[in-house]
Amino acid sequence: SAGRCRPPHCVVESPPLPSRRVLMPQFPEVCEQTGITLTRYMCEVARANPELQDLQVLMSSIQTACKTIQSLVQRAHIEGLVGYAEGGGSINVQGEEQKTLDVLTNDVLKKALRFTGKMGVIASEEEDVPVDVADDTGLPTYDTNAFMDETGRYTAVFDPLDGSSNVDAGIPTGTIFGIFSGADDCILPEEGCDDETVASADDECKITSPVSQQCLASTLQPGTSLVASGYCLYSSSTFFALTLGAGVQIFTLDSSIGEFVLTHANVKIPERGAIYSMNEANRDMWDEPLRQYVQDLQQGQGESEVKYTARYIGSMVGDVHRTLLYGGIFG
Repeated sequence: SAGRCRPPHCVVESPPLPSRRVLMPQFPEVCEQTGITLTRYMCEVARANPELQDLQVLMSSIQTACKTIQSLVQRAHIEGLVGYAEGGGSINVQGEEQKTLDVLTNDVLKKALRFTGKMGVIASEEEDVPVDVADDTGLPTYDTNAFMDETGRYTAVFDPLDGSSNVDAGIPTGTIFGIFSGADDCILPEEGCDDETVASADDECKITSPVSQQCLASTLQPGTSLVASGYCLYSSSTFFALTLGAGVQIFTLDSSIGEFVLTHANVKIPERGAIYSMNEANRDMWDEPLRQYVQDLQQGQGESEVKYTARYIGSMVGDVHRTLLYGGIFG
């Protein structure tokens, strides 16, 4: 990344990314008993796109984390994992009070990503600032003659349990994730090092605010810069939706074999739907054109002349999943 830094302000500019073409995997033969599993799908992606081999490792870890989170959510009431973390009062970066499962699931997904050895930085809704996972404490080291060490190549952003406020009521929840190519010079400051108003007594604390801002910028890239993204939905079934920039694939967890199996290939949102999904409690804050547009949908006076029905779960993953399959509007 290139940047113009004039402390205390720093503007980081990412160079335009070259367009990349992902070859879709082919499956001339499929096992009748298992179908196309996410594991096999990523194996074929790696074979067709050698530059994406690291994603095979990352998706393996993310799907394991999702299975673990699904189990935690399913047994939350039995195991006493409902209610607020630390008895209440613990607030995340979005200003939301954290649930017990917010903290547990954040730890599950963060460790799953860290243990791949491929991550440099992660940013979670449950963490105030990006977290450096390049620290190899607890990870094994090997005496190899690897041509290149690609540890720290990727940056991950995620919400470990979207809609966690609904867990106590048994309403669908989900995990959202995105993977970016990491910046080579993204270095996180030690605690307190990026505060220019405080003189540190530690002579080794030499990292400045612009570097911290550059690291932050690696987690705030546009969606067009993602190399992979998706979500897990924990509902009547557990779904794993994935895109590598060439179509959307949805896998469903088959608990009998413990694998996500491809059930919705090359998903395309229907051109027309009959459902709108919006939090109408915010209607007074909408711009007048939006209020009028929603009113037209309700009365069947839109372009399709179909009366729309309101459906709003309050868990983004659930609402997005329905909209992706049935069409309509989510906002």
